[in-house]
Amino acid sequence: MKVNFLFRVLLFGLLGLGIFSCKDEEEIEPIIEEKVNPNIAINKWIKDVMDEVYLWLDEMKTPIANTSDPEDYFESLLNRPTDRFSVIYPDYQELINSLNGIELEAGYEFTLYRESSSNNNVIAEISYIKKGSPAAAAGLLRGDIITKINGTQMTLENYRVVLGTLDKPHTLSFIRFSESAGGFSSQPDVSLTPVQLSENPNFLDSIYTINGEKIGYVVYHFFSPGPGSGSTAYDDQMDAVFLKFKNAGIKHLVVDFRYNGGGFVSSAVNLASLIGPGVDNTKVFSKTKYNSYLMQFDQLKNVQTTFKNKTQNLGNTLKGNRVYILTSTRTASASELIINGLRPYMEVFLIGDKTTGKNVGSIPFEDEENKENKYGILPIVTRSFNSLDQSDYINGFGPNIEAKESSERLKPLGDVNELLLRKAIEQITGVPSGARVQKLDRIDVGSTLERKTRFGNLIENDPIAKEKLTELYQIKLEDN
Repeated sequence: MKVNFLFRVLLFGLLGLGIFSCKDEEEIEPIIEEKVNPNIAINKWIKDVMDEVYLWLDEMKTPIANTSDPEDYFESLLNRPTDRFSVIYPDYQELINSLNGIELEAGYEFTLYRESSSNNNVIAEISYIKKGSPAAAAGLLRGDIITKINGTQMTLENYRVVLGTLDKPHTLSFIRFSESAGGFSSQPDVSLTPVQLSENPNFLDSIYTINGEKIGYVVYHFFSPGPGSGSTAYDDQMDAVFLKFKNAGIKHLVVDFRYNGGGFVSSAVNLASLIGPGVDNTKVFSKTKYNSYLMQFDQLKNVQTTFKNKTQNLGNTLKGNRVYILTSTRTASASELIINGLRPYMEVFLIGDKTTGKNVGSIPFEDEENKENKYGILPIVTRSFNSLDQSDYINGFGPNIEAKESSERLKPLGDVNELLLRKAIEQITGVPSGARVQKLDRIDVGSTLERKTRFGNLIENDPIAKEKLTELYQIKLEDN
């Protein structure tokens, strides 16, 4: 009998100790083996979960030995390369913290570039600084170029190893561009000590009146309802931003997802419900489909998530029934869910780069029976569709206007001359900005954002998914 692991504890509560009161010799032997090699029990748990919930159940691979390292064992099951996103994490609680933006860090993100096509050196351009972080206290700014970390020049060969040191005290050597000086100048090295930082995804909001057009702009870095279990603080703050926009009478909305790699579905529903015109809890935002095993059950054949009723909703006031979304190659998952979910209701105008392309979602699992098992797994469990049953963005959403952030020096987020916002304002007003910029030709090597557990993750935390799986579990109990 397959048993959903979100509710395995309930099973033992119902069956009681009687099931274990008499063990024959065949049952005793595997228990002894598991004590000798704890990987056996952990890997059995992994396999049992995957046998029930993995989206590509029919394509799941034959596992390696059950005594193997759990991370290797989990990897051996996955349907690579189709499955780009399933992950295992050494500590379930750290996984949950990371998904909510709580991590041991110094509070800055950056993009890596080749220093020159003639050498293998790698430099790092700071993308943004987190409020209240050691990096903010040290005076680092968006656009600063890190040349060395702990005195080490990064290269194509060593940068992954160097990045692995950023959760420990470290020193940065960097240069800063000055418009007035017309060039870069070296800055004094800064020493940073990482802290357990709770990042707020609501990074920036502004209102502009340009050529008679009132524009609301919001920068949102990942989807999380709040910093802790049960908290909705971040969703509440976003509601307050939209109420401010509504009271100000904005007619155009620009949502900046360029650094947003995903997060929790519930927060995506909340934000989409603030944007869509005429949406309420009778309108379908998304549909969820499971694997071939789970789709046998009536309760999971037609799972739909509706919008919320939000008094702060702006949709009916937006000119042209249009929202502008700023994107990059690191715009993924829940960000793409919003793009797809809003398209049946309004024009979603994309400015930036092609998005990642993730139309599938995960549920975090922990082993509630074996307290010695600290692992958490994020297998791909669902595939998402909009109300028109569209889910064709496996290769990402292409922009209406292409603008690559790497092609210019970074200006502060919210600056009307910053590349992506500038392009949106030009589209809204129909008037070129006249900004004078120097075009750059840079080779993007990677980003610290891609190392985040939340990157590329669509987390099914809403009650609908768990409620349906609970119903399924109860049906199994009755059938067995």
